[in-house]
Amino acid sequence: MHTATDDGATATDAVAMFCAATKAADFDALMDTLTPDATLTSPLSGRLVFRGKDDLRILLTAAYGGLSHLRWTEQIGDGTRRVLLAEAAIGPFRLTEALVLELADDGRIRKLEPHLRPWLTLTALAVWLAPGLLRHPGVMRRAMRAP
Repeated sequence: MHTATDDGATATDAVAMFCAATKAADFDALMDTLTPDATLTSPLSGRLVFRGKDDLRILLTAAYGGLSHLRWTEQIGDGTRRVLLAEAAIGPFRLTEALVLELADDGRIRKLEPHLRPWLTLTALAVWLAPGLLRHPGVMRRAMRAP
């Protein structure tokens, strides 16, 4: 199915556009792959849920902006659920990610559930993200709210 989205993308390429945008640190293009009500559940807390493009732009810019050598290695699934596998580094630490995506009917990404490892790299990522997110206390307050 090749359904057009508001920005002209098709359902089959929103995931590919997401991968390309994160690798290129093109956060405007990244935002085009998301629905306005997209959510991301924090892999660091498991409880924080970041909602909407404005808050996700801040979070994803900090997260993907801090990675180096990002390489998406595999895409698993079809239909509305996909899993992307990636390798990257944050400073001297190697990171692996399994990113579970839920797609909306128009093909854009509605939900992101990142699963990161190893623990030491998660700790480095938390230290890296903290200053950027603390500059946006409203983002953190909204993420702590129940749906």
